[in-house]
Amino acid sequence: MQSIVADTTPLNYLVLIQATDILPELYRTVLIPPAVKAELAHANTPAVVRAWISQPPPWLEVVSLKRPVDSALEHLDAGEREAISLASELQAILLLMDERDGVTIARHRGLKVVGTLAALDLAAAHGLVDLQTMFDRLRATTFRSPVRLMVSMLEQDAERKKRQGGRQ
Repeated sequence: MQSIVADTTPLNYLVLIQATDILPELYRTVLIPPAVKAELAHANTPAVVRAWISQPPPWLEVVSLKRPVDSALEHLDAGEREAISLASELQAILLLMDERDGVTIARHRGLKVVGTLAALDLAAAHGLVDLQTMFDRLRATTFRSPVRLMVSMLEQDAERKKRQGGRQ
């Protein structure tokens, strides 16, 4: 099990759907740069998220960057820029991020990116959450994802449960 560097959006939604507990189970430690902490604490962020980051869990660590952010990342928001930079600095293998532009750049830089849906799917595969429940909760937020992707993931989850049930 390894640490993961996280961007703002996945943490925001995992707090909103009460699923942050999956993170230390899947990744041990979650590292965030200062800009991600600032975004989570921003006045426009939902109160429950601001409360969560004001008293972060012990498995969440804020890590400052050692070098300035690469100017090629300037078109991304501050959290994305710093999360990609931190993951690169730490030679992290995993980055938790959802935004398409950031994901594309991170992958281009050799980082493996996991999104909110993939993290929830992995948690479901480990028996930590019920995927349908998590997706229902996500749909009650402003989270945006293609419906067909969620349907496909739920079908795969049902198939996985069927196979696991057959082995017991």
